[in-house]
Amino acid sequence: MPETNERPTVTTSDTTTATDPRLLVLHALRLTGFAGADRVARATGLDGTTVTATLAAAAADGHASERTGRISGWMLTPAGRTEHATLLADELAHLDARAAVETADAEFLQLNEPFKALCARWQLRADGSVNDHSDPAYDDAVVADLAPVHEQVVAITGRLADTLPRFGRYPRTFTAARDRLVAGDGTAFAKPLSDSYHDAWMELHQDLLSTLGRERSAVDGH
Repeated sequence: MPETNERPTVTTSDTTTATDPRLLVLHALRLTGFAGADRVARATGLDGTTVTATLAAAAADGHASERTGRISGWMLTPAGRTEHATLLADELAHLDARAAVETADAEFLQLNEPFKALCARWQLRADGSVNDHSDPAYDDAVVADLAPVHEQVVAITGRLADTLPRFGRYPRTFTAARDRLVAGDGTAFAKPLSDSYHDAWMELHQDLLSTLGRERSAVDGH
């Protein structure tokens, strides 16, 4: 059988994602820093069996390590970070996607400061006092002002998904967080590690940087 350079694909529960499960799993660990198999499955759209097998293979290859105990989960090793960067670079070249990601990144950065300002308003009132969320009108105004930012980030990631399908999860992730917020779940705005809008925002920011092979700099903000 002739050799082929095509990378293996896998059909997942996320119909916009079909790519090398190694990349999806290592990428999820890069974006989260530390995650259990269940969170990796949610982030990748892969089924649990595939995630478990891929994590085990990554551990055997020295690309991921598992921590057990009261807080258990997986993280990339230094070798895993190198492998992850190589897989991302290969994907970018294979799909000729750099221009599309550069455009999305530039558009995202234009939204970053407005979103940070909304997060600041959610946490602090105009007089500098802590927002204790006892004033529904105040919170509703902040949520309303999130709407145009939400519309734009969904459009940016939706367009990018046409070139890089793995970005297709972001419109749904942002919309799910916003729907929770509109329904009255205040944790859905900025609470860390709660599938909040801010969690998704930070993951997208790192995703764009990692995909482009860049480290965060002053121009990227926080």
